[in-house]
Amino acid sequence: MFPPDPPAPDWFTADDSTLGVALVFPLQGPAGMFGPTCELCARLAAEEVNRAGGVLGRELKLLPVDGGAAPREIADHLEALVDLGVVQGVTGWHISSVRQALAPRIAHRVPYVYTALYEGGEHTSGVFLTSETPRDQLRPAMGLLAHERRVRRWFVVGNDYVWPRRTARAARAYARDCGSSIGGEVYLPLGTHDFEPVLRRIEHSDADGVLMLLVGSDAVRFNRAFAAYGLDARCLRLSTLMDENMLMASGPSATADLYSTAGFFASLANQDTLDFHGQYAGRYGVEAPALGSLGESCYEGVLLLAALLKQAGTLDVSAIGAAADTVSYEGPRGLLHLRGSHVRQRIYLARADGLDFDVLTELDLHGSRP
Repeated sequence: MFPPDPPAPDWFTADDSTLGVALVFPLQGPAGMFGPTCELCARLAAEEVNRAGGVLGRELKLLPVDGGAAPREIADHLEALVDLGVVQGVTGWHISSVRQALAPRIAHRVPYVYTALYEGGEHTSGVFLTSETPRDQLRPAMGLLAHERRVRRWFVVGNDYVWPRRTARAARAYARDCGSSIGGEVYLPLGTHDFEPVLRRIEHSDADGVLMLLVGSDAVRFNRAFAAYGLDARCLRLSTLMDENMLMASGPSATADLYSTAGFFASLANQDTLDFHGQYAGRYGVEAPALGSLGESCYEGVLLLAALLKQAGTLDVSAIGAAADTVSYEGPRGLLHLRGSHVRQRIYLARADGLDFDVLTELDLHGSRP
């Protein structure tokens, strides 16, 4: 449990020489496995911002907050930090349940940049999103796999909270659009270990594709169980939340015919990605946690928050929102712009190849909107 009145961190000073940013990322639970990458990528971006002069004449400093705790506890903690004047902005990767608890408590007071892929539809004033949404990420991927791999019947396996359920609801419409259908859906608590009942249902269905909407170590355990059950010979898998850390934890024997869709893959061989690899390895060494889209999103979050504040020239959330559609920044995903508080970006489809992803194509978004 968080203390009701958290003390100001050691670096907090009364002379306003620093700009405190709460970095909310998972330190526990299924998503805790990529927490270290989230923190390192965010710190890399903060150092870059500070080398360029900081934000509004102040040094940007990150305050880590455990985004793997209960959503209400996190919201209580963040609201107390804002009350104390410790943080003037919030960013980070955390699940949608946490975002839904945080946004109404803090977004009208400090800018909040959310970096996780999510279910779409977030338009709370003061919330800005670097993340992929099903319309841009899942819809074209399902259409391509229906065309190229003749997937006709999907089975959804997700964790039991807002992102998987709302994404699955969208997937039903996308399946109809491409001549497919959703034949079954199962939602499991975060932290599930026993997938045998689900695997039996998939086995007895006529599914030829499984849509995985599982978080972190839950997805890793599912991949291993799925392969051990022999279902990988019959059904391909598609995930919108599968990064390199999760792929390596699953192991190459458990990821045959596994597809992932995201705005960033570490194996992309363009100049922006290669430059980012060089910066990350140069700062943290070759033994650092593997880069992936989930950790990298926290780098994007810090850059976008800094760009928003610089463009508005103030910490006032209303002024930041008014200037948001004129904001752009350049990072590992290229030159990106905000539209309707969402970052517009390229989305890719990749297939697991051993311990890495083989990026197959850039998806055609057909002018879709969040």
